[in-house]
Amino acid sequence: MENETNEQLQPKRQSVYSELEDPTTKHPKPPFERQFQPFPGLVSKMNPIPDHGENSYKGSNRLNGRRALITGGDSGIGRAAAIAYAREGADVAINYLPEEESDAQEVVKLIEAAGRKAVAIPGDLRDELFCQHLIQEAVKQLGGIDILVNNAGHQKTHESILDITTEEFDRTMKTNIYAPFWLTKAALPHLAPGSSIIGLSSVQAYDPSADLYDYAQTKAATTSYVKSLAKQLGPKGIRVNGVAPGPVWTALEVSGGQTQENIEKFGSDTPLGRPGQPAELASIFVQLADNDGSFASGQIYGSAGGSGQP
Repeated sequence: MENETNEQLQPKRQSVYSELEDPTTKHPKPPFERQFQPFPGLVSKMNPIPDHGENSYKGSNRLNGRRALITGGDSGIGRAAAIAYAREGADVAINYLPEEESDAQEVVKLIEAAGRKAVAIPGDLRDELFCQHLIQEAVKQLGGIDILVNNAGHQKTHESILDITTEEFDRTMKTNIYAPFWLTKAALPHLAPGSSIIGLSSVQAYDPSADLYDYAQTKAATTSYVKSLAKQLGPKGIRVNGVAPGPVWTALEVSGGQTQENIEKFGSDTPLGRPGQPAELASIFVQLADNDGSFASGQIYGSAGGSGQP
């Protein structure tokens, strides 16, 4: 051993390495073409089509044997989380509106291609009885539930508060605030220590836009419920966290979530000069569900391209 050189004693470098990627040019930048879809919108009709990690996310068995329910799992950030969870070894149930069936079936195929069980449960989260049914059906078909992602949200741009009808205000509140309340209540009896609840907040909770009056309120409320619930459920070993995205290119934006003028320049005001893609948030959802993140609870994880809080 005395004759071995220092070079021989050094650990060998990995032959496979990850090249640096410039985040400013990694994904499409504005200007985008103006485009509108009737609510709730479909991924397949967007230009450019969002990247949910279909061809890029590679798992490493971080969630083997876990069982996740993701609302709004047919598109956008929920779809990216569903793909990542499946490739990390979890079985996944997704909820979505019946009008989004074609998008949902694409996600089902991606989950199954990862060798995991996929469960598709359409329905409107504004109905308390359906929320209870959703949890029961997910538990039945997955054999239990360990991860609840309250991702589904409703967003509609209005220049003035005078333009918001009571019906529209009620839809935003029921989807973004009531549904997570109902779902969490129904899921709690099934969540064992080590389980995770993840809510979707937004930079709108900290720096609300003038034309998203009602939506911004719900994201501030989400941030608050994450922190409150984390204190309540911490002693039970259940972690509660949230994710606060900035502008992310999803069907939510082109189906009334932004004005057509804003669609054209969407994401241009971030320091990276572009909107985020759903795939860029997937690893955050994995970390918040993974045992490795066991001391993270009551936290809001931001992903906003260099702006926003926290």
